Amino acid sequence: MKRKVYDLEDRLINFGVIIIEAAESMNKKRYAGLYLSKQLIRSGTSPGIHYGEAQAAESRKDFIHKMKIILKELRETRGNLRMSYRVNLFQSSRDIEGVIAECTELIAIFVKSIQTAERNGRTEKKGKVKPINGRTEKLKNR
Repeated sequence: MKRKVYDLEDRLINFGVIIIEAAESMNKKRYAGLYLSKQLIRSGTSPGIHYGEAQAAESRKDFIHKMKIILKELRETRGNLRMSYRVNLFQSSRDIEGVIAECTELIAIFVKSIQTAERNGRTEKKGKVKPINGRTEKLKNR
């Protein structure tokens, strides 16, 4: 059986496309619809664009910082989607709940990734024990 390849960058790009479509379906005759649709496009497309930057981070600290920016944008997007949905700004709200669910899943992925990166960083700083040439030696602090 062929395993599905999991590509977070593609998932974020697809999410951005869905966000653009959702923003374009908002009622822009209402001031809130015009304002929130523009903000939704900014915050909802940002994670897909910034993910490449996180992958090219110069250090673990830089990686964590960039991942936290993506997480912040995802949380802003979810808040915007929920608010816009509750005040019926979407002309076609057929699957906005699904978009909100996808955003929530992405948030969970980034929360866990950040926690893992932070935990691994603390382990390295403490001096993880690793066998070297049959002996156990402490790794130097980085």
